[in-house]
Amino acid sequence: MGKTNSVERDPNMISLTFENEETQSGQPLIGKVSIVYDGRYDSISINSQIEDSSDVFSYVELQGKKINHPYARLSIMKKEILDPKKIEFKVSTQHKPIKDNSTAKFRATLIQEHKEIGSAVKFIRIKNNGLG
Repeated sequence: MGKTNSVERDPNMISLTFENEETQSGQPLIGKVSIVYDGRYDSISINSQIEDSSDVFSYVELQGKKINHPYARLSIMKKEILDPKKIEFKVSTQHKPIKDNSTAKFRATLIQEHKEIGSAVKFIRIKNNGLG
């Protein structure tokens, strides 16, 4: 077989963690992306999706600086990252679960030359706080 020019995927090159694995509407949620990949990459993309909903998480803080990014996906160029091994962010949603809770999926992706070379997924529970 011939050798391809694809990057070998290492499932441990990027990780995604949160301070809490559950949140409520309007409550900030702090996350961290850790990069253990020593090779070249161009950017990181963080994406969120709330099941059975068109609601999104808004990004309200990145690396300790307030931001206003009310979209499900946040792309960060490597040259904008202070520490190329760690990104901290804060998100919030106004989503109110219809039942007891909803599930949100977060995915952090390592991008090199427009190709995904690694990713990590984390699920968060959004609890119904009983209001509204």
